[in-house]
Amino acid sequence: MTTDLWITQIIPNTRDRAVLKDLRDATHLHRRIMTLFPEGLGTQARHQAAALFRLEEQPTGFGILVQSGIKPVLANLPTGYGTARTKSLTPLLGRLSEGVNVHYRIIANATSKLGKNTTAGRPKQVVPLTGTDLDHWWQRQAATAGLVLHSLHSSPLPSATGRRGDARMTHARTRFDGTATVTDPQALTERIRTGIGRGKSFGCGLLTIAPA
Repeated sequence: MTTDLWITQIIPNTRDRAVLKDLRDATHLHRRIMTLFPEGLGTQARHQAAALFRLEEQPTGFGILVQSGIKPVLANLPTGYGTARTKSLTPLLGRLSEGVNVHYRIIANATSKLGKNTTAGRPKQVVPLTGTDLDHWWQRQAATAGLVLHSLHSSPLPSATGRRGDARMTHARTRFDGTATVTDPQALTERIRTGIGRGKSFGCGLLTIAPA
């Protein structure tokens, strides 16, 4: 099974004011990314564009990774915003088969919904996971995505914050890296396309793989 997906890497110019504003607020960054796609996608534009993104913070600087089902128009980035390049993911996805070994990475919002009889908070409150619960969460998600994990390294990251209306929103983030074997290529392709977990508009949920 193959699907048309595009992956875009943006190396932002951190001396640019628009970039600094986007890096400080996940809502601003989400809006910036959506300017790369056609208008008129409706109230669920991110879903219609199959757009996912994550902010990668490296010792050498920042990178923005965007995945989409529509090829982005990179010329829509403001002058001086940074450099960007796009390539198709279709060849990579077309090579997925049962038994293939891959490296994976995902920055995810690993959470749990409290039960109605909870004493840890409000019933049905969504709370971020910590400690070994983080790894257990990713192990369950990976299994449903058609992956058997061989290694897992989890790294808590600063929370993604932004405004939704008058409310300040915060989404906990954890980066999971490691190696795995593909057991269900169709399930993996679908989870790559749709993302995993909550907080997708805040830069969470984008699963990337590479041949091991």
